[in-house]
Amino acid sequence: MIVAGEASGDMHGADLLRALLQLNPRVRISGVGGARIRAVCPGVMFDASEMAVVGFTEVLEKLPGIIRTYRRLKRALETIRFDLLILIDYPFFNLRLARVAKKMRIPVLYYISPQIWAWRKGRVKQIARLVDCMAVIFPFEVPFYYKENVQVKFIGHPLIDLVRPVLSRQEAAKQFNLDREKTTIGLLPGSRDSEIKSMLPKMLEAARILSHKEGRFQFILPLAPTCDEANLHNILDKFDVTVKVFKEHYYDIIHASDFLVVASGTATLEAAMLGIPMVIVYRTSLLTYLLGRLLVSIKNIGLVNIVAEKQVVPELIQWQMRPDRIVQEALAILDDPDRLSWIRQEFLKIKNKLGEPGASFRVARLAHEFIMSKGGDQRSSASFSKVVL
Repeated sequence: MIVAGEASGDMHGADLLRALLQLNPRVRISGVGGARIRAVCPGVMFDASEMAVVGFTEVLEKLPGIIRTYRRLKRALETIRFDLLILIDYPFFNLRLARVAKKMRIPVLYYISPQIWAWRKGRVKQIARLVDCMAVIFPFEVPFYYKENVQVKFIGHPLIDLVRPVLSRQEAAKQFNLDREKTTIGLLPGSRDSEIKSMLPKMLEAARILSHKEGRFQFILPLAPTCDEANLHNILDKFDVTVKVFKEHYYDIIHASDFLVVASGTATLEAAMLGIPMVIVYRTSLLTYLLGRLLVSIKNIGLVNIVAEKQVVPELIQWQMRPDRIVQEALAILDDPDRLSWIRQEFLKIKNKLGEPGASFRVARLAHEFIMSKGGDQRSSASFSKVVL
């Protein structure tokens, strides 16, 4: 069984399963996944789209559906002789499922650690009881788990294999009809509708100020696959600024940018791997922010700054995320060649920390070892669909 409750987990889970099926085509897979996992394994029964949430208030809105899915998965774990449970991030759901697997003596492989090093560090003791192996993607996570006697393996970051633009910057500028005499600023407001609603208006107001202040800027926006395009254009239409929206060539669009205004999340790491300077921004509901302030124990929230263990690029969080501050931080970097050079050098160091290519294959090999140790290649399981539907 695999459980990937969010878009990023779906992407990395699909790559993991593709590699696992290459190692052993006889493996049968069920659980929760999005479009990518379901394309690799049509037998995955539950769609992750209804489970993807950010913040405490969104969890409450989707809680009934999440509870229904949990109960069905629990029944499946208690009924079917699974050889392995693979969990990907999504801790508030997955750690509860791990407890069921432990009771049923089903090994648990956790791929992509919950960010317990940032908040709720006490959960590491729960993980030590419930998880047989943590496959982590950041090197600083290894000593964190090791000192708590959790079996942990650094397998590298899967983005190393994925963040590879096809076009050079010059080719991208030509293909996307960008003016090479202008500074290109990319806007990345997140992949969820709630993030776009909260952050895109502030980004667009900053873009409007920059475009009216100086004529040297042009603005582009790579559309995340999970984004509601109609909702995005409804917001864009309210602002007097030209922004080119691109539905494809995500990494090529980022690579064509000279600077980014990017919502905190995986996109900050993708941008750093491409060497594009940025300002990190984030806004959420007041309740989520206040609770987060109470629980989060690290100074920075941007993955770029966390991996670097210092602030390489500025962060504008909640009330600090104002259009004038975005403009101020962007110009402070763009107009300082020495700072631009330093940021790019730091980004290279960050990329080198993330390991070698092949993370998906390495975690698939771990999964295969667990399956074979349980004798899973010698038998077949009951029909998952008959159990849960």
